[in-house]
Amino acid sequence: MTSKKNTGFFITLEGGEGAGKSTNLEYIQNKFIDTGHEVLVTREPGGTKVGENIRELLLHARDQSISDDTELILMFAARMQHLNEIIEPALLRGKIVICDRFTDATFAYQGGGRGIPDERINILKQWVQQGREPDLTLLFDLPIEQGLERANNRSSPDRFEKETLVFFERVRKKYLDIAEREPNRVKVIDSAKTSDNVHKQLDIILDNVLDRL
Repeated sequence: MTSKKNTGFFITLEGGEGAGKSTNLEYIQNKFIDTGHEVLVTREPGGTKVGENIRELLLHARDQSISDDTELILMFAARMQHLNEIIEPALLRGKIVICDRFTDATFAYQGGGRGIPDERINILKQWVQQGREPDLTLLFDLPIEQGLERANNRSSPDRFEKETLVFFERVRKKYLDIAEREPNRVKVIDSAKTSDNVHKQLDIILDNVLDRL
């Protein structure tokens, strides 16, 4: 866990395309609001003006190519601004911070998907995060084809959603590898189930968190 003073609680939502992070975010947020907690919801890349500009470049660049290393560095540039401007101040004020994607996504997409070694990603992670880790990560998991079908039905595909099935299989495998390695932090949600079933899975995990806050 982080060595930083932490009076709040940091939750991250992870998963592949169409896995249900955004769909279930409001439900998760309301679990804490309804029990009297102050909640900040944010996202990556993004969360700040600088981060949102980087997000637009990463997700919707059409007339230029972005190298894998540039993509990685831009992700962490947005993250550093996000941590300094939004996440750390909110945690120090005792808020529940819920972030749609964080560094696990970088290991999954730029590491698993693009093939950048974990060792290189870790160098940037240590520099940017200074020990900050999520207290809880909810990993929404479902078969790749089902997730992409959901994603394509909601909007036109962005730069990442246009990747191959093989790319997304590597992303999913990396996510599940992280969950297997860190079971105390990362809780896997079977998001191929019905909405009610997903909520029941979330209730078990979140009620346990609420009992400890």
